[in-house]
Amino acid sequence: MEIKNNTVVITGGAQGLGFAMAQKFALMGANIALIDMAQDLLNTACEQLMQLMQLEGVTSNIKGYAANVTNESEVENVFNTINSDFGHIGVLINNAGILRDGMFIKAKDGKVVKKMSLEQFQSVIDVNLTGVFLAGREAASHMIESGKGGVIVNMSSVARAGNIGQTNYAASKAGVVALTTTWAKELGRFGIRVGAIAPGVISTAMTDAMKPEAKQRMLAVTPVGRLGESDEIAHTAQYIIENDFFTGRVVEIDGGIRL
Repeated sequence: MEIKNNTVVITGGAQGLGFAMAQKFALMGANIALIDMAQDLLNTACEQLMQLMQLEGVTSNIKGYAANVTNESEVENVFNTINSDFGHIGVLINNAGILRDGMFIKAKDGKVVKKMSLEQFQSVIDVNLTGVFLAGREAASHMIESGKGGVIVNMSSVARAGNIGQTNYAASKAGVVALTTTWAKELGRFGIRVGAIAPGVISTAMTDAMKPEAKQRMLAVTPVGRLGESDEIAHTAQYIIENDFFTGRVVEIDGGIRL
């Protein structure tokens, strides 16, 4: 699928990996619809994208939409609005996600002292899995009705294989891969391809704030000897979108790390 002149919708698009992908695709001539929770972050992100495009001499349509991906009616409404504003949804990048790490059970001297709460588990499932389901469902509906097909890219994680202290996160990201393969099988007949990206540890504001010893431990188990960069994830999304024979698979872009 061509990226230029297509409409790319990115959830969690006002910052982090979502914003990095928005920058890349905007410079490639795509129209960008950013979905995020905070309107102020969306305003700033849209302004920055417009300034970047002016510098590079690129013309694209950029808009931000405040919505909670866990709320069904909000997701339905925002995708209806985006489809109306842009005329077509060509690509969805399901990027919105949260972390709320904690041990499944903590015990000391044979006595359980703490358990992961249902709220801590469910809040991550709601954003990382239910949000992907809702956004994917609405985007696919518009893609089917347009008759033009499309591409859905879901953000998973290397943690989908299981990781200590991430019961909720690992479960959600494993579920994202299951959605990806299922949707690819169901939606292929409508000209919709679905892929997933499983990043390792990427250099972000969160990793920048890590203690040096924690970061060093992470680097020690990463064969390439460094953290990933946001643009490397954006490049992977570009590959999935542009390669018309890619569907139903997950790309691990993790520097060789094994959790």
